[in-house]
Amino acid sequence: MMTDPDAGIPDLIRRLTDDSKRLMQDEVQLAKLETKESLSRATRGALWMGLSFGAGVVMLVALTLFLVTLIGRLANGHMWVGALIVGIAELVGGFLLLKRGLTAYAEPSYTLEHSRRALRDTANWASSVRR
Repeated sequence: MMTDPDAGIPDLIRRLTDDSKRLMQDEVQLAKLETKESLSRATRGALWMGLSFGAGVVMLVALTLFLVTLIGRLANGHMWVGALIVGIAELVGGFLLLKRGLTAYAEPSYTLEHSRRALRDTANWASSVRR
């Protein structure tokens, strides 16, 4: 775009303002499109995760019934023995997974604490520059 050499400062400022508005509108439109695409991807991912979770639950129930029946048959038809052994094994497994999850949850988030510290340092620097 050619600039008129005879244009005055008010005209140049008006053009700069118009161009800035247009640029800002384009940036907002781009952000909307990116958000829409990200939301679409997240929805699709959540759907697949939900389906896989459902399939996993059905598979684990089938495996539990299989193990109960197998152990029960090995125990001369006493299905309660199979149910007791599999139930205890699943409780122990669940407890170990819960303990591991609580341990992971209790670990500090270094990225969040580091970000907070960096923001605090930036704020301190900015306040010292103003003085």
